[in-house]
Amino acid sequence: MLQVPWQDVFEQTRRDFVFILPETVLACFGLGTLLLDFFLMKGEKSWNSLTAMVGVIMSGASLVVMLRGMGGQSYSAFGNSIIIDPFFIFFGFIFLASTALVILISVKYMEIEREQHGEYYALMLFATVGMMFLACGNDLIVLFVALETMALSFYVLTGFLRRDRKSNEAAMKYVLMGAFSSGILAYGFSILYGISGSTNLQVIATAVAERTSRFGHGDVLTILALGTVAAGVFFKIAAVPFHQWAPDVYEGAPTPISAYVSVASKAASFALLLRLFLTVFWPVNLDWVVVMEAVAVLSLTLGTLAALNQSNIKRLLAYSSITQVGYILLGLVAAVNPDGTLHQRGLQAMAFYLFVYAFFNTGAFAIVILLRHKGVIGDDIDDLNGLIQRNPGAAVLMLIFLLSLAGIPPTAGFFAKLLVFWALIETGHTYLAVLSVLYILPAVYYYFRLVAAMWVRESTDPVRPVISIAQKFALAAMAIVTLAAGIFPEQFLRLATYSLLAPFGR
Repeated sequence: MLQVPWQDVFEQTRRDFVFILPETVLACFGLGTLLLDFFLMKGEKSWNSLTAMVGVIMSGASLVVMLRGMGGQSYSAFGNSIIIDPFFIFFGFIFLASTALVILISVKYMEIEREQHGEYYALMLFATVGMMFLACGNDLIVLFVALETMALSFYVLTGFLRRDRKSNEAAMKYVLMGAFSSGILAYGFSILYGISGSTNLQVIATAVAERTSRFGHGDVLTILALGTVAAGVFFKIAAVPFHQWAPDVYEGAPTPISAYVSVASKAASFALLLRLFLTVFWPVNLDWVVVMEAVAVLSLTLGTLAALNQSNIKRLLAYSSITQVGYILLGLVAAVNPDGTLHQRGLQAMAFYLFVYAFFNTGAFAIVILLRHKGVIGDDIDDLNGLIQRNPGAAVLMLIFLLSLAGIPPTAGFFAKLLVFWALIETGHTYLAVLSVLYILPAVYYYFRLVAAMWVRESTDPVRPVISIAQKFALAAMAIVTLAAGIFPEQFLRLATYSLLAPFGR
C-alpha cells in the first residue's frame, strides 16, 4: 500500500505558500470587498473602491518583498508548477499598476452609471489573480485555470452595465468567442501533454526538442500543437485574424473595463505567449517566427485601415489596440536571430512596449471617461469638440497620450517603436522595419482627427468635464510615465532587460 508522507507534504506546502502571497492577498481582499458591500448603504458604495485599492497596494508590497529577497534568482514552488522569477515580478507590477489605475478612473464613472457595486471591484481583483498566475505558471493546468479565471471575470465585467443593451451584447459575443478560443487552446495543450506525458513546461520543451531532432521541423504533432496554441493566444491578444471581438467589446463594455481589457488582459496574454513560445516551442522558433511575421503584418494592416473611418472613439482605440499588437509581435519576431538563437534587443523592446503601453493607452480611455456625464455618453469623436476651451488640462493630456500611441517623440510610444525597429534591423528584417514605419503615417492621421476635434472645432456641449481627485491622481501618473519613459528611458530599459533576459537569456 502506498504511504503518502503527509507531514512532509504539508510542511513543503507551508514553505511554498509565501510564493503565492501576492495572489492570496488579492483573493482575500476580493472576498472582503464582497462582504463589505453587503453592509454598506447605497450612498456608501464608493468605499468598495478603497478596499480594492488597499488590496492592490498590499499585493504590490508583497511583490517588492519578494523582489528584494530573490536576488535576481528564480525559484519554483508547488512541485515546480509555478516559477517565481524576474519575469513574474515585472508582469505582476504591470497588472497591479493597471488595476490600480482602472480603479481610480472607475469610481466617478460607476457613480454616473449608478452601478457602484462591490462585485465590480472584486471581479477586478479576481481577474488580477488569474493574470498573475499566468505570469508565474509553469504547468499547463495552472496556465489554463489562470486564463479562465481572468477571462470569466472579464466576461462579467464587460456586461456589468445591466441596463445597457450594447454592454449585454458585447458580453455575449465575448463569452461565445472566448469559449471557442479556450477550446482551441485546450486542444493544443492536450497535444502537448500527449507528446510529453507531462504538463510541466520544461518536460514538454525537452520532448518537443527530441521530436524535432528526430523528425525534423515537419513533425505533424508539434506543428498541430503550435498552430492550435497560437490560435488560442492570438484571440486573447486580439491579433488578426482573431480580432473580431475587440471593437464590439470595447464599445459596449464600461469604458474603464475597455481600458482594462486593452492593457491588462493583453499584457497577461503576452505573458502566456512568452512563457510558451520561449520554452515549449523554442526548439521550433524558426517555424513560429514566420507565423508571427504574418500575424503582425496583418494586425498592422487591418488595425490601421479600419481605424481610419471610425466615428466612435472606443472603436477607434480598439482598432488602434490591434495595431499596437502588431508592433509588439514584431518585437517577438526580432527576438529570434536568423540562426535560431535569441536576440536580446527584441525581448527588451517587447518588455518596454508592454510596460509603457499600459499607461498611455489607459490614459486615452481615461479622457474618454471624463466626457461621460448625465445625458451624454461621450464616446463619439464629436464629443471631443472644443475640449481645449472646456477643460484645457484634459485636452493637453489627451494630446500626450495620442502622440504616444502614434509614436511621436518625446513620448514613450516613440521610443518603444524605435526599439522594435532597431531590433528588426539587427536581425535582418529590414523590410519589416520599413513597412512598420510606413504604418505610422495613417496612424497619425486618425489620431489627429481627435486632436483636431479637441483643438480646432467649436463645442456644442456647454458642460465642462470635471476631473475628480482620484482621476487627477491616475492621469498625473500616466502622463508622467508616458513622458518620462520617452525622455529618460534608461531606467525603464534596465527594468525591461532584467525582466525578460534573466529568465530567458540564452
